[in-house]
Amino acid sequence: MKTKKKRSSEREIRKKNCAAEMAEGVEVRSMKGVLLITNCLLLIMGTSGGPLVMRLYFIHGGHRVWLSSFLETVAFPFMLVPLAVSYYRRRRDAAAAGSEKPKAISMKAPLFAASVFVGVLTGLDDYLYAYGVQRLPVSTSSLIVATQLGFTALFALLLVRQKFTAFSVNAVVLLTVGAGVLALHSSGDRPAGESVKDYVMGFIMTLIGAALYGFVLPFVELVYKRIKQPLTYSLVMEFQFVMCFSSTLFCTFGMIINNDFKAIPREAKNFVHGEASYYAVLMASAILWQAFFLGAIGVIFCASSLFSGIIIAMMLPVTEVLAVIFYKEKFQAEKGISLFLSLWAMLSYFYGEFKQARKLKNKNLDLETEVVPQNS
Repeated sequence: MKTKKKRSSEREIRKKNCAAEMAEGVEVRSMKGVLLITNCLLLIMGTSGGPLVMRLYFIHGGHRVWLSSFLETVAFPFMLVPLAVSYYRRRRDAAAAGSEKPKAISMKAPLFAASVFVGVLTGLDDYLYAYGVQRLPVSTSSLIVATQLGFTALFALLLVRQKFTAFSVNAVVLLTVGAGVLALHSSGDRPAGESVKDYVMGFIMTLIGAALYGFVLPFVELVYKRIKQPLTYSLVMEFQFVMCFSSTLFCTFGMIINNDFKAIPREAKNFVHGEASYYAVLMASAILWQAFFLGAIGVIFCASSLFSGIIIAMMLPVTEVLAVIFYKEKFQAEKGISLFLSLWAMLSYFYGEFKQARKLKNKNLDLETEVVPQNS
C-alpha cells in the first residue's frame, strides 16, 4: 500500500516538474520570438534605409568615402541605453533571488578579442561598401550585395556546419538567380560623367565587400557557439558595442589620414540642401546603419547567420524599388523579375521553417507521451 502511494506521489512530482519545465520552455521560446521579430524589424529598416541615405549624401555633394564608412557604426554609444537597462534588470533579479551582484561587463577576454577582430573586418567592409555606393546607383550596388547570400551560405556550411533543407536551398538559388537577372542590364546604370574605370572599381569593391560580410555573419555564429560562457542577449549587445567601437576606430584612422574631419565643415556649406540637411543626413545614416548591425547580430543570436543573410537578400529588391521612386533610377523588367524571385524565395524559406518547427513540435510531443508511461 505504501509502495503504491509512494509511486503515485513520485508520478505527481514528475508531472509537476514536467509541467514546470514545459512552461519555462514556452516562456523562453516566447521571449526569443519577440527578440527575433524586433531584430528582424531593425535589420529590415537598416537594410532598406541605410543605402538610400548613404547614396543621398553622395548625389547631393558628399565625396568622403571614409566618412560614410565611419557613419555606419559611429552610433554605437546608443547601445549604452539598452545595456544599462539590461544591467539594472539583472541587478534587480539578483537582489530578489538573494544571489551575488552581477558584473556590469559580463564579456570575457576571448569574446572581447573576437569582437575586436570582427569589428576591424566590419570597418574594412564598411569602406568597401561605401566606395561602391559612391560610384554605383543603389539599384546596381544592391544587386551586387545580393551575391552576399551565396557567400554566407558557403561560409555557414564550412564554419558552423549549417544544415540545409530543400526550402532553404531553393531560397538561396532563387535570390542568387535574381541577382544574376539584374546583372544583365547593370552596365546601363552607369551614372552620367563617370568613367568606366571608376564604375568597374565600384563594382569590384562592392563584390569584395559582399564576400567579406558573407564571411563575417557565419564567423559571428561560430563565436557564439564556441564561447565558454552563457550566451545571453545582454552579452550579444556587449559584443555589438565592442564590434562597432572597433570598426569606428578603424574608420577614424582612415578619416584622419584622408583629412576628412577638416573637410566636413566645407562639405556642409556646399551641400545642395544646406548645412542643416547635411548634418541631418549624416545623423540619419548613422542611426539606420546601427539598426542594421544590431539587427544582423541579433538575428544570428535568435536564429542563424543564414537567416540573417536571407533577410538582407530579401530586402534588396525593396531597396531597389525605393531607389527608383526617390532617385528616379531606371526600373527595367529585370528588376521586376528579381523582385518576384525574391518574394518567392522568402515564401519558400519561411514555409520550410514553419514545416520544420511543426515537425519538431510533434516529435517533442511524441517523446513526452512515451516517457511518462515508462516512468510510471
